[in-house]
Amino acid sequence: MLGGGQLGRFFVMAAHELGYRVMVLDPDPHSPAGRIADHHLAAAYEDTQALALMAQQCAAVTTEFENVPADTLAYLSKFIPVRPGAEAVAICQNRMAEKGFLRDQGLPHAPYAEIHDEADLSKADAALFPGILKVARFGYDGKGQARVANRQEALAAFRQFHGEACVLEHMLSLDYEVSVVLARDENGKVECFPTAENSHSRGILDVSIVPASTSADLAGEAEELAARIATGMDYIGTLAVEFFVCKGRLYINEMAPRPHNSGHYTLDACVTNQFEQQVRALCGLPLGSPRARSGAAMVNLLGDLWFQHDPHHAREPDWAKLHTVPNLKLHLYGKHHARPGRKMGHFTVVGDDPAQVRQIALEARRAIGIRDE
Repeated sequence: MLGGGQLGRFFVMAAHELGYRVMVLDPDPHSPAGRIADHHLAAAYEDTQALALMAQQCAAVTTEFENVPADTLAYLSKFIPVRPGAEAVAICQNRMAEKGFLRDQGLPHAPYAEIHDEADLSKADAALFPGILKVARFGYDGKGQARVANRQEALAAFRQFHGEACVLEHMLSLDYEVSVVLARDENGKVECFPTAENSHSRGILDVSIVPASTSADLAGEAEELAARIATGMDYIGTLAVEFFVCKGRLYINEMAPRPHNSGHYTLDACVTNQFEQQVRALCGLPLGSPRARSGAAMVNLLGDLWFQHDPHHAREPDWAKLHTVPNLKLHLYGKHHARPGRKMGHFTVVGDDPAQVRQIALEARRAIGIRDE
């Protein structure tokens, strides 16, 4: 596993349950995945000695976040299977490559322009405003993004981003957001988990609800589009696709070449969870059933909660308030220290009545001090 965060941690747990041993490469000596792995290589992703050891001792390699250098994946693929492949990850790493892929595949996306320099902003179509300026690389959870009402604001934001390559994307009139997490195996078989409806706070996922409050036709279309993306990239592994729903139509926002925060509900609500699917696809096993056994509502727990009583000293939230809820499952990620905006854990409420599940999750969220924005 390349990467040692919480997604890697859940992968290690799923792999152990299926009888595999796992080596994690992550430079952080306290990484959540590294702490439970059979072998943790605390080294950089470009460390040639660490990569040589991984190539020698591992049967296959995957990743838990898209910013692992594609060159690292390409190097390892000379010796052992790497799933997903470097080409697919490279598309998801760069917003320009991602938008270009969607365009070439004829898939629905917001109008956009590539911005390499200030001259590109000067000649950008006026119809792209108001828009969102996004750095092409390393932007996630709302980082590296700025809402811009006009060309002047876009220029100021571009300068704040130190002239990094960006995409300028027209700001769509948003009804709500959904996502589809799927798995695709080496034979091209695709299994989609139920479509989730997502709400965000400060650019970070806050709550995911399953089933989404959308029509069966729209959910089915989202799954079909996600499957087309996976097939178009010849993708093997677990993939997430985020969508905007605007005036009843789907627009693809972005892809993540890994399990996804909005798929965490699968740990408690589905026959097979997204991390087990990742293990299965990596190891050439048949994919499991993605069927949801119940409705679910997942709530993110950010590091802000640790500082709600004192902005200078972290204090563990009162988890007893969550443990009293019968159908609630708490997952903490074992991170070394909390900080505002950092994903420290999540909880999921499950049940047969989706409306009741949502209500219970929102009440539990308020009980531990998460405020509505």
